[in-house]
Amino acid sequence: MAEITAALVKELREKCGAGMMDCKKALSEVGGDMEAAIDWLRKKGLAQAAKKAGRTAAEGLVGAAVEGTSGALVEINAETDFVARNDLFQGLVEETTRLALQAGGDIEKLASLPFPGAEGRTVAEQITHLIATIGENMNLRRTACLSVEKGVVSAYVHSAVRPGLGKIGVLVALSSEGDREKLDALGRQIAMHVAAANPQYLAKEHVEQPVLDREKAIHSEKAKAEGKPENIIEKMLEGRIRKFLEEIVLLEQIFVVDGETKINKVLENAAKDVGAPVELAGFVRFQLGEGIEKEVTDFAAEVAAAVGG
Repeated sequence: MAEITAALVKELREKCGAGMMDCKKALSEVGGDMEAAIDWLRKKGLAQAAKKAGRTAAEGLVGAAVEGTSGALVEINAETDFVARNDLFQGLVEETTRLALQAGGDIEKLASLPFPGAEGRTVAEQITHLIATIGENMNLRRTACLSVEKGVVSAYVHSAVRPGLGKIGVLVALSSEGDREKLDALGRQIAMHVAAANPQYLAKEHVEQPVLDREKAIHSEKAKAEGKPENIIEKMLEGRIRKFLEEIVLLEQIFVVDGETKINKVLENAAKDVGAPVELAGFVRFQLGEGIEKEVTDFAAEVAAAVGG
């Protein structure tokens, strides 16, 4: 059994918002397993949120670029938001995102590509060069690429500091032989929806069975604890899972633009407007720093130590 330390209790509390003693008890009940403790708290109705594991904690920028029927996203992290506003850093992300169209989602390939106008340096070497120039650590964290044979890949960047650079980047791939201009307008609207709604899956059939089983177990045990009979629990689970899928599956979500139509119906309706059937072939969403824990530091103490040193 893992030791139930104060740091472990604090981490669980930050993830789910439950009380300190409840977090300690949850960890004790499951032998210190963090994910199992979150489930335990949810079953008891003590967690204020399902999870906050994807907190935005790192700084930097997400870049988006589209060329022809392909699009790419890149995330490059830095230590502070000051660097994200730096022209040199913005130029780095912008150019790296353009190069990402050649890399096809392969981050190693992207890192090894020659960086334009950088005296023979690769992308990785250019980042190292800027670390020395700007004086702050940087990291090429991830990249992704989408493409279609016929149709469009549309991009949307939220909180943009300049075109194609911001805090959230989304690509949406629409496969269709319809009007490209109308398809792109639709693609950008769906990309805005993805930025806001943060779906985890494209279609219901893409949701892994363990994910569904975990959700069923949580609501089943919670209902049993409330004294509900088995036949009622079964009917409840059907509704709970349907609602769960509507929250996490893009095609099942309600379009944020009109607040009433499911995305799959939006695509069906769009076919008449663009002149051909429309298939949502894929999407990618990058939110700056999601999943990275940012170290909390005492800035005043750092300054005092630096002056003293």
